Formats: sequence, structure tokens, C-alpha cells
Amino acid sequence: MKVSISGVRGIYGQDLTLNEVSRFSSLFAGVAGEKCIVARDTRPSGRIISQVVSASLMSAGVNVYNLGVAPTPAAFREARKYGAGVMITASHNPLEWNGLKFIVQGRGLFEEELARMLASQPAAGGFGTEHDAGTAYVDDVAALIGSGGAKVAIDCGGGASCGYAEQLFKKLGMKCISINGVPGISSRGPDPTADELADLRSLVKSSNLDFGFALDPDGDRLVVVKDGQKLSPDSTMLLCIARAVEMGVKNFVSSIDSSVAIDRYVKNRGGRIEHSKVGEANVVKKMLETGAEAGGEGSSAGFIMPKFNMCRDGLLAAGTIATLDKKMVADCLAFASQFSQIRSKVPADSSLHAKVIEKLPDMLKAESAELIMGDGVKAIIDDDSWALVRPSNTEHAIRVSVESKAGRAESLFKKMSEKVQRAYDEIK
Repeated sequence: MKVSISGVRGIYGQDLTLNEVSRFSSLFAGVAGEKCIVARDTRPSGRIISQVVSASLMSAGVNVYNLGVAPTPAAFREARKYGAGVMITASHNPLEWNGLKFIVQGRGLFEEELARMLASQPAAGGFGTEHDAGTAYVDDVAALIGSGGAKVAIDCGGGASCGYAEQLFKKLGMKCISINGVPGISSRGPDPTADELADLRSLVKSSNLDFGFALDPDGDRLVVVKDGQKLSPDSTMLLCIARAVEMGVKNFVSSIDSSVAIDRYVKNRGGRIEHSKVGEANVVKKMLETGAEAGGEGSSAGFIMPKFNMCRDGLLAAGTIATLDKKMVADCLAFASQFSQIRSKVPADSSLHAKVIEKLPDMLKAESAELIMGDGVKAIIDDDSWALVRPSNTEHAIRVSVESKAGRAESLFKKMSEKVQRAYDEIK
């Protein structure tokens, strides 16, 4: 089981037991206040976990407002009204996994808040009540981004965005074809970044559609298909940033593993961009500190507009991209194509992550113009090239990300992965 600012995640019935669900829910009740929204994605274990979460919160005197099956962005949006929320999801992990994502003041827990919660005692001894809840999330997204004439396909993967996505594109005035739109039923895997998305790619190409959009089970992760091919996460993020610039946004935050292209695009248009540690909550924290109006994680195409929603919002990102004109899309993709990113991981036991990271600066300093610490190790190689090595918050792995000019990224990734593996082997 992994516990981080990304939430609690584990394999249901093994490390994520109902006892653990109850314990974490009772700990969260101590910071939730009087009201809490509860929602879930379509995983098989979601319903029973939702019942345990609700019961644990009510036993601590918290009134539960149950949204049922709903995407994570809808839960975050509604949590602003109620003060707190619990989203039951393991995001893009395999379906046997599940987890809890905790929401306070419309955002995820910061690292120090998570530490305090985990060090507290479970709350109990109350008699909260449970109520059904609804959401105007789709209407709110449509009102924010306007309308357009794009033709799109949407693949919700049988997840919590089923119905929500179709409603959104209808409100935006766009032609929309839906596949894998029945909750709990899907012809593909839960992670659209890892799946080939063969059905969606074929549909976009054969029907001459402008875009295809694929979402993960809880709707915070988006993959875009254009001309029958999957776009990279950084290209997707750049399209969102371009639309935000059109909307008048000047101040941005992106995670430290985002593409150089995003920085240059913003600066070339008179904007300002700062960087955060990887992780949704870290990006949001930096946004609140700097007053940024948009940004996100390039590595996951996790677009965030904090005044609207303080989480990665796949449906907001899809609608935002779909309202761009064709020339802007072409210009952005041409600009992004100068750079190539590779992101993967080296399997490594979580207990050894810190020791591996400690060894890396000495191994990297000779070939780096600058080393940036604080979220693993980021080595700046030159103006166009960097490598980031950091421990995973959600898996027993060390993540290796690199970027360089097209054609140079492969050799840089191979070199960095070999160094990480060597460091891990020496420690073992």
C-alpha cells in the first residue's frame, strides 16, 4: 500500500483492506469538519469501500453527502461547497487496485497536512447523517470555456466520466461519438497512457474527427488522439496552456518534469512560469503561493485552473483543447515536436528509494551544467536537455524522465536508466 499526497492506494483485499479504509477515513474525519462529499469511480470494489468510508465518517460525527459515481474533478468541485471530500479511486492503476483521495478546501492534502493527519488519533463517537448529492460540474465547465464546432470522439474507458463527457460536448455544441461509455465496461485498460487506444485511434481517423479524448477511470488523466495518433502528455499540456493564454492567463506553474516547450511558449508570449515538485498537490500549492491562474503536470497532461478546480481535470482539458482553432493546434504541435520526452521507471523497493537518490548527484555532476535537488535529482544537461530521477509516490519504482531535441532523448534515457540501476544494485 502506498500513502502519499496522491492519496492511499493498494490492492483491494490484500494491503488495502476494509479495516485500513476505515482507519484512514476516521483519521481524515478529524480534519474534515462537519460536512464531507464522497464519490467513487467504477471499480468493482468502489461500492463497498464507499459504504465503509461513509460509515466511518458518520461515526465521527461528519455529515456525508454522497455523489455516487462521479469523476474526481466533479468531486473536487463539489468539495468546495462542503468543505471536505473523499474520492474513492486508484486513478489509472489496474482495476484490482483502489484507494482514497482526501480533499480539503477544494484541494488535495499538502505534505505537512498529510503528516499531521497520519500522526493523529482516529476520530469516533458521533452520529453523522448521509444525504444524496448532485453536481453542476458539467454546466460550470461549459460556462468557463465557451463553445466550438469541433467533431470529437470520447473514450471514458467505462469509468466515472461516462455520461459526464457526453453531456459536456453536447453543451459545447460539438458533435461527439462515444465509445466505452457504459460504466464498468471497457474494451481497453484503465491507463490510457499505456494502452494503444486502437479503437479510438481508428475511429478518429476513419470518421475524420478533429480529436479523440481518452480518460482514465476517475477522469483526471487525459490522452488526446489527433490524426489517428496519440499525442504526448507534454503536447497535450501545451495545447491547454495555449488556450489559457488565449483566455488572458499570464501566470503559470508547471511541475519540474514538464517540457521545455511549455516554458518557452509562455515566455515567448510575455507570460511568467514557475516550477513545482511533481504531484498534483505540489503544483496546486505553488499556484496558491504565486497566484498562478493555470498550469499543471506535463508528465500526466494534468491541466489545472485553480480558480475553477484545484486538481487535474481531464474533462476541462478536453473541452479546452476542443475549442482551439485548427491553426493554433497545428502551430502548437509543430512547436512541441522540436523536443522529445521519455518517461519510464526502474523497479525498486520503496524502502531503498532515498539511498538511491542520495548516490545520484555524485554520479551525475560531471556531465551536468546544473543539479536541482528537492524532488529527486534534476540534471540540466544543456538548454534543450534535462533528466529527472525521483522516487515514485504510488509504486515500488524510481521514475526516470528525460527530454532533449528529437533524436537525442533515447541515448540520454538509456544512460540515465543505467546509472539508476547501477546505484540500486550497489545499495541492494
